[in-house]
Amino acid sequence: MPDEPAPQRAYHHLVHRDPEAEQEMGGPARVASGGLRLILANALQSIGDQVVNAKTVLPWLLSVLGAPAAMVALLVPVRESGSMLPQAALTPWVVSRPRRTRVWMLGAAGQGLATVGMAGAALLLEGAAAGVAVLLALAVFALSRALCSMAAKDVQGRTVPKGERGQVTGAATMVSGAAALVIGVTLELLGPDLGAPVLAAFLLGAALMWVLGVVVYAGIPERPREPESAGEPWWTETVELLREDADFRRFVLARGLLLVSALAPPFLVTLAASTEGAGLLTGLGSFVIAQGVASVVGGRVFGGLADRSSRLVMALGALVASLVVLLVVGAVLALPPGSPALAVVLVTAYLLLSLVHVGVRVARKTYVVDVAEGDRRTRYVAVSNTAMGVILLVTGAVSAGLAAFGHVPALVFLAVLGLLGALLSWRLPEASRG
Repeated sequence: MPDEPAPQRAYHHLVHRDPEAEQEMGGPARVASGGLRLILANALQSIGDQVVNAKTVLPWLLSVLGAPAAMVALLVPVRESGSMLPQAALTPWVVSRPRRTRVWMLGAAGQGLATVGMAGAALLLEGAAAGVAVLLALAVFALSRALCSMAAKDVQGRTVPKGERGQVTGAATMVSGAAALVIGVTLELLGPDLGAPVLAAFLLGAALMWVLGVVVYAGIPERPREPESAGEPWWTETVELLREDADFRRFVLARGLLLVSALAPPFLVTLAASTEGAGLLTGLGSFVIAQGVASVVGGRVFGGLADRSSRLVMALGALVASLVVLLVVGAVLALPPGSPALAVVLVTAYLLLSLVHVGVRVARKTYVVDVAEGDRRTRYVAVSNTAMGVILLVTGAVSAGLAAFGHVPALVFLAVLGLLGALLSWRLPEASRG
């Protein structure tokens, strides 16, 4: 609208508004202010994530520093499970905080400090000592991220109305994707021989993103709520929630089965690395560029779709990911190992899986924010993430064991999980505004 203040115009350019829902949340000015700050803060965090990446930059760093391969293998489990497993235990403390924005700010500050620690290890240490230092800093990073993960959903639920939340998440993903393209191109221009000082500089730049995120988040107009009184021990509440809430239990199981788009890409990368013509996937910058393209395209598209029906986006995402993986299996079995055609299939499949993974992540985040209110939402986020930490460890161990017999068994296993996840997501109750 031409008479709207600039912040509202900017927000409504990114997000298709729901006037009635915005009035329920305090009016369009309040929603626009909170929404824009959420988009910017989440984008800043996502930009940092492109550098503190346990699948690309950190393995490259440990390789440069001469850390043992076993430490490289620990990066993803420490990063992913470390940010998920503690969440149920942290729930009592988080729900006792009337302002969840401050919880997010504490977590963001911790991530920034941990990233500075990684940069220090890159500049001062080598070999196993460097590997241990990076892993310890990554553990602090993951624990801090757990606080952000728990608080962010609740802040979004208190600030942005249902029907706009998926678009807010998608817009932040799109902005971070554009930044990832810049980072990836820069890494490519620097060449394949990236030394520790260069990577340390990128890490320090990433730490600055979390500092800026704290500043932005501090201005979100969150309405504080009275904290709940202490209830049963967190482990009792966790078990009871999973046992008594059938719909939530189905969501947790469905989310665990959606791991196909997260766990399959590394197998494609290792296949492509040994294939002629796979140069697009051999450089660090190229990995970051691929993630950036997926975020730019997927963030805008899937954000709006998730607001219409997040469960359907999860279901279709898992279905497409599984079909892509099965097509890769067919190509691996049908084409010669060194075939350039196989390289094209692997590169295309990697990009498609990255795109689908953006859709699945946006949809599941939107679903858990929409399906519950207040502190129940906080418990949903914490318990589902803790359960996911366990599921991730088990699924990763099974797929790694199957990979000992070749890539094909592991990929088939993940594709079957994805098909089951698509069916279960389809049967979830609708939570979106439509």
